[in-house]
Amino acid sequence: MDYLPLFVRLTELPVLLVGGGRMAQRKANLLLRAGARLTVVAPEMDTELQTLLKEYNSHWLQQSYTDDCLDGMHMVVVATPDRSLNQTISAAAQLRRIPVNVVDSPELCSFVFPAIVDRNPLLVAIGSGGNSPLLVRRVKTQIEALLPASFGRLVKFAGRFRKQVAEALPDPERRRRFWESLLDRPALQQQLESGDENAANRSLQQLLSSQDSEPARGEVYLIGAGPGDPDLVTFKAVRLLQHADVVLYDRLVSPQVLDLCRGDAERIYVGKRRNEHTLGQQQINHLLVQLARQGKRVARLKGGDPFIFGRGGEEIELLAENRVPFQVVPGVTAASGCACYAGIPLTHRDHARSVRFITGQLQDGSPDLAWEDLQGEQETLVFYMGLQGLNTICEQLQAHGHAGDTPIALVEQGTTSHQRTTISTLREMPELLRNREVYAPTIIIVGSVVALHEQLSWVEETGKPGRWPPQPG
Repeated sequence: MDYLPLFVRLTELPVLLVGGGRMAQRKANLLLRAGARLTVVAPEMDTELQTLLKEYNSHWLQQSYTDDCLDGMHMVVVATPDRSLNQTISAAAQLRRIPVNVVDSPELCSFVFPAIVDRNPLLVAIGSGGNSPLLVRRVKTQIEALLPASFGRLVKFAGRFRKQVAEALPDPERRRRFWESLLDRPALQQQLESGDENAANRSLQQLLSSQDSEPARGEVYLIGAGPGDPDLVTFKAVRLLQHADVVLYDRLVSPQVLDLCRGDAERIYVGKRRNEHTLGQQQINHLLVQLARQGKRVARLKGGDPFIFGRGGEEIELLAENRVPFQVVPGVTAASGCACYAGIPLTHRDHARSVRFITGQLQDGSPDLAWEDLQGEQETLVFYMGLQGLNTICEQLQAHGHAGDTPIALVEQGTTSHQRTTISTLREMPELLRNREVYAPTIIIVGSVVALHEQLSWVEETGKPGRWPPQPG
């Protein structure tokens, strides 16, 4: 993180603005709306800026900049076309430890102005550290569309009752749940949009009076995190992660997906890998029940989809047995995500009319699969967790009827920026990987659809993802 985003109170604080043109006017308008006591230094000034300063009863020093102008200032903004002058002011301000911003020169700034979505008092600030103003504008436009103008009234409404609610509900957890319940009510937003604050007040008081002294009721959210790319997580999953008090997560859950959790949520790692379990499955199941009985909302975050080799069924069995409320949120399973990003359609009219998901884990070093059942024509086979048994998979498929030249793909760390796809045949893949390090997690795809990889994916000579599939990350 190159910058720490902050909201600064400027009410009645002295701020210096150097420059009298159009860019200076834009910055002056922003600073004056924030309540700053503004002084503008410029030999000449646009008429619009003069009018703005008169409206706010601000001061114009009609002169060239000198270092004396910095005396007593809490902040400096520079908006002149003179590069040399800008450098001088920036150096002088930073020497005095005064925050300084030089318009369009991030290397001379100790702080930068974000793009702002203004639903006062709700403010959203967006910045790129000066790297991509165009992208910032696009993000701002998208957020503007998501936040109706009534959100400002909603925030003010909540602010008026904070003290009353805090006194009625001294427990922070019960108070947070009250506000979540209130703010999630569409009727409240409609009442505020129509200006009917009396009805909104009644809604709040009715909900507040219905609160009792019983502990909050716990709940478990079984959430599929997808194969790695955070853009593949569903809206519902993000919403529930923002509600969760505790998050139990697997080793296959990427850091970017974890960043979608509520900032103050407790995070518990329960990852399992071959011959190494942080917690056994039964311990995880009982921990979910225990946390929910404490009144906590618990997110069980699992890579891929919780019901496809994720043992989600075992977890909700115990929850149902103990009458713990739960929700299941499906996720993009690794087979679908990795195949898509590798340019391999799992089904295709000319190649495969069915697809089979198979766990590739071997028990006690011996195969536990009915290999004779895996010989269907026009069928794609996808092996999960099959890296350790790759040689056995290739040998047994050939021994039970698959041709040695059957295409096979190994997708490593699929849908992430580290994705790597290796294409070969059942006969040649073990030798190809013999002296090469392979990075889990992996998915193995077997079938003629793999031959479409070269046609349907495209990579530049640099090795970077091209126009298809969508670039991971």
